[in-house]
Amino acid sequence: MKADQAAVLVADEYIYKQETHLTVFKTSLFFQNDGFTVYNCTGELVFRVDSYGPDTRDKDELVLMDAHGKCLLTVRRKRPSLHNRWEGYSGERTDGQKPIFSVRRSSIIGRSSVTVEMYENPGEEYQISGNFVQRSCTIFNAMKESVAEIRRKVDASTQVLLGKDVFLLSVKPGFDGAFAMGLVLVLDQINGDNYVESNGGRVDPVTED
Repeated sequence: MKADQAAVLVADEYIYKQETHLTVFKTSLFFQNDGFTVYNCTGELVFRVDSYGPDTRDKDELVLMDAHGKCLLTVRRKRPSLHNRWEGYSGERTDGQKPIFSVRRSSIIGRSSVTVEMYENPGEEYQISGNFVQRSCTIFNAMKESVAEIRRKVDASTQVLLGKDVFLLSVKPGFDGAFAMGLVLVLDQINGDNYVESNGGRVDPVTED
């Protein structure tokens, strides 16, 4: 996908002209205002998620914000759903608002891939394959092209593999970075740390230049 062919889902400022590595920090669930913070390669805050953790009034709904607190995207669990379906909304969700995409497990059995369906464009679909718990998965478009990847991060100065609460979200040119981060929020919920990890899973760490 090329930048000049980009389909803006959240905002055109998150459509990057070259592959962009975002560093995602998942903060501890034992502190107030926990959630996610996301930084670009120059250390600037790009996204944050505060509405996450034990004090959240509605744990079935998460809001992705920009660095200034503007609501960019809301993801909400759809109940009931055998496939653990979540739906995404533009900005801060309001009653009666229609979702713009859905995310669900491809199968209710075992650790399956994840399917992303776009409501406004039925022909547009994404598949997420890999193991999010191990921070090793890829988002593919309908043409089987990689549009974003989640990988473990290696500290460039020490060559030490960082913990899984710090990882890289690599966004390809032309793909909406805010949308990609919204998918990370859903993956964290449906593929999160409640699953037993397998030591046999392959992990491909990335060293950031």
